Amino acid sequence: MSSAMLVGLIVVIVLVLLVAVILAKSVALIPQAEAAVIERLGRYTKTVSGQLTLLVPFVDRIRARIDLRERVVSFAPQPVITEDNLTVLIDTVVYFQVTTPHFAVYEINDYIVGVEQLATTTLRNVVGGMTLEETLTSRDSINAQLRGVLDEATGRWGLRVARVELKSILPPPSIQESMEKQMKADREKRATILTAEGQRESAIKTAEGNKQSQILYAEGAKQAAILTAEGDRQSRILQAQGDRAAQYLRAQGEAKSIQKVFAAIKSAKPTPELLAYQYLQQLPEMAKGEASKVWVVPSDFGSALQGFAKSFGVQSDDGVFRYEAPADDGTTEVDESDIEDWFTTATDPKVAQAVAEAEAVARTPVSEQPPLSARRADTALDKGPYNSPATPGWQAPDSEPDSLQQ
Repeated sequence: MSSAMLVGLIVVIVLVLLVAVILAKSVALIPQAEAAVIERLGRYTKTVSGQLTLLVPFVDRIRARIDLRERVVSFAPQPVITEDNLTVLIDTVVYFQVTTPHFAVYEINDYIVGVEQLATTTLRNVVGGMTLEETLTSRDSINAQLRGVLDEATGRWGLRVARVELKSILPPPSIQESMEKQMKADREKRATILTAEGQRESAIKTAEGNKQSQILYAEGAKQAAILTAEGDRQSRILQAQGDRAAQYLRAQGEAKSIQKVFAAIKSAKPTPELLAYQYLQQLPEMAKGEASKVWVVPSDFGSALQGFAKSFGVQSDDGVFRYEAPADDGTTEVDESDIEDWFTTATDPKVAQAVAEAEAVARTPVSEQPPLSARRADTALDKGPYNSPATPGWQAPDSEPDSLQQ
C-alpha cells in the first residue's frame, strides 16, 4: 500500500469520526419528567423537557439535567433548644419539587443543601418559642410554619415546598424518664377513676335492684294482705250466715217441740191434780241448779193451781176445770220467703268478683305490671278496701251484700 493511499484512509477515518462527533453534539434526547438547561456560547438559551432536541455543535451545550419529580429529603436529627432551655433532637423530612429548572441551576449552587440549612434554622426559630410540652403537642402547627417559611424562601430558587413533616422529637433521657413516670401516673389515675366509676355504677345497680325487690315484696305483701282480709271477711260472713241459719233452725226446732208438747197437753186435757204432780216431779231437777239453794212449796199450792185452771180452763161436767186451747186461726205458720237465701252455700257474687280480681292481680308476672309511677298515680285517685291503695282492676261494690244488710 502506498503512502498516498494510507493518508487518504486516515483522512476518511478522521472525517467519519468528525461527522459522528458532530452528529452526537447536535442531537440530545431529553426524557419525560426531566429538564435540560441549554447554554449557547456560555449563556442560558432555553430549557427543554421530554423531547428530541437539536443543538449547534460546539456552540450549544447542556449545562444541567434537573429531575422534575417531587423529591423527599430526610435530614439528620438536629439539636434544638426549647423556650424552657431543654435540648431536643428533631428529625425533619421535606417534600419539594423543582418548578423552574434554570433558577435551580443559576440562583443557588446546591438547592438540596440550601433547603436543609433553611429548614434547620427555621425549625430552631419556631421551636425556640415553645416549651417542651407545646413542642410535643403542636406538631401540626410546627409543620405548617416550616412549610410556609420554606416555600416562601425557596420560591426564588425555582422550588416548591409541598410539605414538611417532623419524623421524631426526642427529649433528653431524664425528661423521657419523667414523662414515662407521668404517663404511668396518668394511666393509674384513669384506672382508679374507671374502677371507682365501675364500683359506683355497680352500687347504683345493686341499690336499684334492692329497691325494686323491696317494692315487689311490698306489692306482694299488699296483695296477700288484701286476699287474707277478703278471705277473713268472707269467712266471717259465711260463719255469721251459718250461725244465723243454725239459730233459726234451733228456734224452729224448739217451736216445733213446744207445739208438739202443747198439742199433747191439749189432747190429754190435764187436770189440776196432774199439773201439781208434774210440778212436784220437776222440783228435784230444779233444785240441782247452782243458783237454786232453797225451794219452798206454798201451803196453798193447790188453791193456786185451781185458780190457774179457772183462768185458762173450762169447767167440765164433773166440775173439774180443764185447759182449753184457743181456736187455731191459721197464723201459726211462719212466712219463710224472706229467709230462703239463709241456707244457700253459694258465695255472694260481688264478693267473689272482688276476690277473683285480687287473685288475678297477685298472680300477674312482674314484667307485665304497670310502672311504679303509674301505680302511685292510680293510688292518689282510688282507694281499696281498708283504706289501702286500690288493687288494679278492683271496684268497690255499690252496696253491702244482701246477707250483711239482713
